[in-house]
Formats: sequence, C-alpha cells, structure tokens
Amino acid sequence: MHRPGEILLIACYELGHQPLAVAWPAAALERAGYAPAVLDVSVEPFDPELARHARLVAISVPMHTALRLGVKVAARVRELNRACHIAFYGLYATLNAEYLLAHGADSVMSGEIEAPLLDLVDRLDAGTPLTPAPAPHLARLDFPVPSRAALPALQKYAHLEHDGKLALAGYVEASRGCKHQCRHCPIPPVYGGRFFVVPLEIVLADVRQLVAAGATHITFGDPDFLNGPRHALATARALHAEFPRVTFDITAKVEHLLQRRTDLPELAALGCLFIVSAVESLSDTVLAHLDKGHTGADVQEALGAVRATGIALRPTWVAFTPWTTLSDYRTMLDFVAAEHLIHHVDPVQYAVRLLVPPGSLLLKGDALRPHLGPLVEDAFHYRWTHPDRRMDELHAAVTRVAADPAAQREGAEQTFARIWELAANVEREVERPTHASRSRPAPQPHTRRAPRLTEAWFC
Repeated sequence: MHRPGEILLIACYELGHQPLAVAWPAAALERAGYAPAVLDVSVEPFDPELARHARLVAISVPMHTALRLGVKVAARVRELNRACHIAFYGLYATLNAEYLLAHGADSVMSGEIEAPLLDLVDRLDAGTPLTPAPAPHLARLDFPVPSRAALPALQKYAHLEHDGKLALAGYVEASRGCKHQCRHCPIPPVYGGRFFVVPLEIVLADVRQLVAAGATHITFGDPDFLNGPRHALATARALHAEFPRVTFDITAKVEHLLQRRTDLPELAALGCLFIVSAVESLSDTVLAHLDKGHTGADVQEALGAVRATGIALRPTWVAFTPWTTLSDYRTMLDFVAAEHLIHHVDPVQYAVRLLVPPGSLLLKGDALRPHLGPLVEDAFHYRWTHPDRRMDELHAAVTRVAADPAAQREGAEQTFARIWELAANVEREVERPTHASRSRPAPQPHTRRAPRLTEAWFC
C-alpha cells in the first residue's frame, strides 16, 4: 500500500472550496509513509487510470450533494477495478451506511476519520479483518498540516467577490464538529455535541500555504467559528498579525452572535468581511421544531449587532419545512426586502427544503411524524409532504426559478422579484394579501453587492 497511487482519495463536492476533506486525510497518510493520489471530480475529469491502479479508493462525502455524486463515482470505480476496496468517509457516510454497504461500498467511516482511515490502510496492507461500518470516530486527532500540493489550483474554486473584483479564496477550519444539537443538521448524529479545536499553529501553517498559492481571503469553514470563542479570536488575531491584508469570513449561530456581540467590532477590525448564519426561519414555531436556539426577534437583533460593525450578515434559510406557513414564507421575503438583504442571500436559499437523512434527530421526535413519508434510499433522504398543498407547489415553482440559467445572469433584484411574485400569486388564489405592502416587492436603492463567495452556500 506504500507505492504511489495505491491509495486514491476522491473529493466530489465541497461547496466550491479546495477540498480540505481530502487534504487532511492525505496529510495523515503521507505522515505515516503512504503516497496517496488525490482527485477532485468537481473541477477535474474522472481519471480511469488512477482508479485502475488503486487498491483503496476512499470517497469523501461531507454533504448530501457530495454523496449523490459519490455513489456514481464509486460505480465507475467498480467497473474499472473489481478488486479494490471502496470506502466512503464523512458526515453522510455512516448516516447512510446500510445503503452504501449494500450497493458496492466495502466500508464507511465518519467523525475524526484520519485515525480509522490509517487503520483501514494498515489492515488492508496486512490482510487482516476490518469492521465495515464502525461508529463515528470521536477521539482527538494529532492534526497534520493539510496536504494541498497535489490538489487543483485555487483558481479552479470559488472566488471572493467584493467591490466589483474577484480574488482567490482559501478554505481552512479552526475546529471540527459542533457543541449544539440542531435537529435538522447532519453534524449532531455523528458528533453528538462534541467539537475539536485545531491547534493554532496548524491553522496558521495551512493559511500560509494558501496565501503562498495566491489567496487573499480565507473562509473559516468551521460549522460554527464561535463554538470556542477564545480560540476563534486568537486565530483571527494571529491571521491578521501575520497577513494584515488578508480578509476572512466565518459561520456563526445567531445565539453566538448575540452572546459574543462585544467581539464583533474586533472581528471587523481584524478583516472579517461577512458572517454566514443559519437563520433558517423567522417563525418561532419552526425554530423550536429545529431546536435552533434562537427566536425570530433574535435574528433582527443579531442583524443589527453585526451590521453596526460594518460586517455583512449573509443569512441562510430552510425556506420550506412541514411547519412553514405561506405567511411565514412571505414574512421571510418581507424581511429580506425591508432589511436590504437581497444582495446578501443567494437565490437558491429561497428554495431550500428541509432535508431529512437517515439518522436525523428529527426522526426521534413526534413533530415530523404526521408529515413523514418513506425513505428514498437512493436519494438518501426521507420524503415528507406539507399539509398545505400550495406550499409544495410553491417550492417546486421557486426551485425552477432558482435553477433557471437566467437567474445566474440577471440581477439579484430581478430573481427576488420573480420569487416574490410567485408567493404573492399563491396568496392571491385564496385570500386577500395580509397587508398592502405585499402586493409588490418593496423598492430598494441600487446598493453595491455584499461581499460573497462565487459559489452559493447550501447543505
């Protein structure tokens, strides 16, 4: 297993970022004396020769989209190489272990996967038995510096768009896992409320190699950068001290933005351009079912706190759930328009539908049960139906607009207006609009586009 290419690590999709979920396992394997090959099929063609010569092909599936692509990649690998061991790793691997192991996978792993991956390689090399579907591995890792040299160049990935210019962006993580238990998130079923801090020196070493590759902006891709606020601030300070011209963005919960509001001015001064926050909904009913830890009123307060520092808040939404009413959906659009957030929300966000994968914490409660349908095994989610037929129809219509190639070319205002009108038409079918302002989108001044990455954020 030590010969170059006998191990092949494949990334399928990581939201347009250079795949850290391949760079870190590659580094761990290299530190142990192995020579893995790497492939990112989201930006480069599938290489049959790499697949033919591998004894182990490990496919990274940190998100639902990556899993759907990954099973297709696994099928191609199996056609070319009947003898190789195919493993899936990442959040969605153990959640879907039953299906994957029944359809071509030889093993799955999740959590802090570098140790079980090394164990798998050692066992394959020695010909000893292995466990095809172990529990998530949650022991603290001796983190290596991610190995990026063999990955495609940063130019192939999402860029920062800011002030009308594009810049290369790198992606790092200062922590893994999450201490929260939001019921719709795929992280809690795997990490169970645990998170692991990446040592500051490892984060900085990774930033250095990204800056050397041309990055002038860094995305901290932690599920929540403020899970460990002291570590987060130390990381941001160290980044700014060494690279004062490098900007960054983070992801943080609404409740953390409120709890740490006194730290927001410093984050702005250190170079934070925007914060992604999983707002999900403004409905307290929906937020309670998702166990988000904030209310609709908290969202307004957090927006004000972030905005006061000059940082842009980019809210993300689960726009359609079984508990989201038409009025809730219209309220979301009202909020985006009234708060001048049209340029802060990618159109795909207005079409995001609650995803219920196997193992979801939502399956353990009663709230979803009246709406729940069967497991769609090969699509890796449970089907659910909204009690108001109009909402499912609206979702289908909004999805078509968000996926329309024209939406990629037109301005955000035009796409927003089309979605607004779809929702307004549904409301007009059976009832008088709730208030007059909903008859047309609130006018917006032509403001500059908020800083963003050129790949839309979604799960």
